[in-house]
Amino acid sequence: MRQRSPAAIALISVVALAGCAAAAPTPAPTATGMAASSAPPSPHTSAAPVLPSLLSTLLEPDAGIGVIYGVLGSARRAVDLVMYELEDTRAEQLLAGAAARRVDVKVMLNRAYIGSANDAAFAYLQGHGVHVRWAGSLYALTHQKTLLVDGLVGVIMSLNWTSRYYANTRDVAVIDRTPSDVAAMQATFNADFDGTRIDPASGADLVWSPTASLPDLLALIQGATRELFVENEEMANPNITSALIDAARRGVNVQICMTDSSSWSSAFAELAAAGVHLRVYSPDAALYIHAKILVRDPGASDQEAFSGSQNFSTESLRYNRELGIVLHSGTLVKELQAMIQRDFSGAAPWTG
Repeated sequence: MRQRSPAAIALISVVALAGCAAAAPTPAPTATGMAASSAPPSPHTSAAPVLPSLLSTLLEPDAGIGVIYGVLGSARRAVDLVMYELEDTRAEQLLAGAAARRVDVKVMLNRAYIGSANDAAFAYLQGHGVHVRWAGSLYALTHQKTLLVDGLVGVIMSLNWTSRYYANTRDVAVIDRTPSDVAAMQATFNADFDGTRIDPASGADLVWSPTASLPDLLALIQGATRELFVENEEMANPNITSALIDAARRGVNVQICMTDSSSWSSAFAELAAAGVHLRVYSPDAALYIHAKILVRDPGASDQEAFSGSQNFSTESLRYNRELGIVLHSGTLVKELQAMIQRDFSGAAPWTG
């Protein structure tokens, strides 16, 4: 489902929007890496660095959805899925098949804002032994996109499970086998599924909305000394915009690649005036930027990258349920930097 403008959403609710949609193919090659985190942990956590092989990335659309289907199909005991949009008959069949072989399958779907987009999936899953619920009203939207399998592996995604967009969208998924991350995701899923408030644990490096994402992302941007590489679907939070402007003014090379929208024109103008290198694709171009990525100072001892479901909007960062993760592995950081630079090179300078 394509993104509507935040202004339109504001007419519907004081707190809305998480913007999820997609469209358009990208020629960039796939990259998949394993974490080898020798850098110090993120400032928002005191956990030890993540060991090698516990983290890997899928860069979409090149990686394809098959790896995620494989993780889902490997379930033997439990599947817990949170999804903003679910319109993928193959994924629905895999969920139903897991339930048929007596896997405990729980699915939580968002209902706010996107209307009836999830109705067909909800009815199908409900009719095939899946414990499916609509997300509660504790948050403006449940825009989180995560999969948990057997309490052993989690997948943290920017992509919706909407098959008509798989071939056409820039998205990123992180496959996470870090025990503390999976445990935190599991505890939060259980509370959200039951409609109970929780202050989610950060695990090794998780970034949750609405509790922690704004300060965590600001800290990541404010810590940059050399370079920042950014992709996002929205630019609608003044704190994030100001932090990016401040970084450019103190000499950081800030590169931002997005799909153009008049909704972000004011923020784009401020960024460009401050010296931010901003390139955009038209909405009907051969690439739609739906990923939510920040890469800070690749190659430095304190390099970091963020990937998750959070758009740079006040709604997404302060009112929605969202999940992202901070990565320290040089392999993964370089991967994401290279992806953004490929996209950046194919985009046009923003001219207003």
